[in-house]
Amino acid sequence: MNYDRINFYKDKFAINLLAKDLDNAVEVVDALDGNALVGVLSKDFPTVEACADKVREYLTKLPNVSVGMGGGDPTMAAKAAKVAALTNPGHVNQSFTEAMYAAGLLKASGCEDTMSNCMIYPTGEVGKVQISTGCVSDSHKKGIVDIETALCMMKDVGLISVKFFNMHGLKHLEELKALAEGCAEFGIPVIEPTGGIDADNVTDIAKVCLNAGVDRIMVHIYSSIIDKESGLTDVGLAVKAYNNLKALL
Repeated sequence: MNYDRINFYKDKFAINLLAKDLDNAVEVVDALDGNALVGVLSKDFPTVEACADKVREYLTKLPNVSVGMGGGDPTMAAKAAKVAALTNPGHVNQSFTEAMYAAGLLKASGCEDTMSNCMIYPTGEVGKVQISTGCVSDSHKKGIVDIETALCMMKDVGLISVKFFNMHGLKHLEELKALAEGCAEFGIPVIEPTGGIDADNVTDIAKVCLNAGVDRIMVHIYSSIIDKESGLTDVGLAVKAYNNLKALL
């Protein structure tokens, strides 16, 4: 599993975002010089095959697609993994526990160049994270562990990207800093902060990860740059976020 297919600005930043349709997706990705991934959300489709068909459509004009669960819904994790195994999209979002299943499924399907992340939650305590983010564990007693434990468990199964959800903007910035420092220390090359990120606060979020020494940073910017009337992702706001990231390097 690697991230060679995904474009990162100066090998450091990429933006994960949504689009209303393929034309909107192409417009935004082009405006960001290809350093972006557009998500297709499993939750928006009735079946695995219906979602896979949409991903295939997007892949006719985009180099990569990020198959999402939809609002971090862990009940969609297996569905997202199956879509990714059928389409080899380049990136798939997963819960912490189902990411292990996804990694095996991708390998068995010959899709090892599609990167799976794994979702962990903030806890409100710096140095601690919640890894019980799966379709069953998410609704039961919280599994809270040290950052070191979570990252070493990821390394056990070859996972290389951690998704930190929900940031609630800057609320969990100190926790993100600790996680990013852990990624640098234990060799997890990609971090993906998400939740409440916009074209302005992305600077503070990315700066924390950059200063921690993480190899690659993929920020997820969703509803804050979507025009509420048209449903289109606002290219101007996406470019603003992109330029703010570029200014950090």
